[in-house]
Amino acid sequence: MRAVEKHFGDLHVLKTINLTVHRGEVVVVIGPSGSGKSTLCRTINRLETIDSGEILVDGTPLPEEGKALAKLRADVGMVFQSFNLFAHKSVLDNVTLGPIKVRGMKSKEAKDHAMDLLRRVGVADQAAKLPAQLSGGQQQRVAIARALAMQPKVMLFDEPTSALDPEMINEVLDVMTELARSGMTMVVVTHEMGFARRAADRVVFMDQGEIVEEKDPETFFTAPESDRAKDFLGKILTH
Repeated sequence: MRAVEKHFGDLHVLKTINLTVHRGEVVVVIGPSGSGKSTLCRTINRLETIDSGEILVDGTPLPEEGKALAKLRADVGMVFQSFNLFAHKSVLDNVTLGPIKVRGMKSKEAKDHAMDLLRRVGVADQAAKLPAQLSGGQQQRVAIARALAMQPKVMLFDEPTSALDPEMINEVLDVMTELARSGMTMVVVTHEMGFARRAADRVVFMDQGEIVEEKDPETFFTAPESDRAKDFLGKILTH
């Protein structure tokens, strides 16, 4: 991301954002509500357009629309707060649909690949069920498998645990931690500080549309430089 600007009407939500995420790196974006974190995440696969600046994925500028944009979205996996699964399709069908339709994968190959991924996220035994028959944590793990099925270059997570009951959060974070360790390039917007500390290569702290600080997790959590980061951590780490 180079000098990225974004307004919603009079609201300046992204201010001169410069951010490079390297291949295999896990970048966790944190900050108070309304700081622009989710907007930043959503601009990377053009769910939100930008006013100015440039975003490149693997050296290629984001396309405007059409087939090139569809291809980009296949390369950039996204997991949302709400699971966004197809309610009328089985878990297995949810995971095979993209590879068959977009990647042109043969049905049997797509199914084998999907089952491998469902095993990896720990829900292979739920493959025949509809999403509504699964817990929230299981649905979110299926959503991760579905994004991985496209063999993306980078995975975006937009507060993937914020809609979950507390006891389900860890099962999703465990999958994400395993994914991080496997070398997947990840940008994660989250309020889960434990995950940030454990899995991030770099923590990016945002406030009021700006990147205020970027540090490795240990340095950020023990010795933040900016007053805004100190204030934020003071509020959340004392509970």
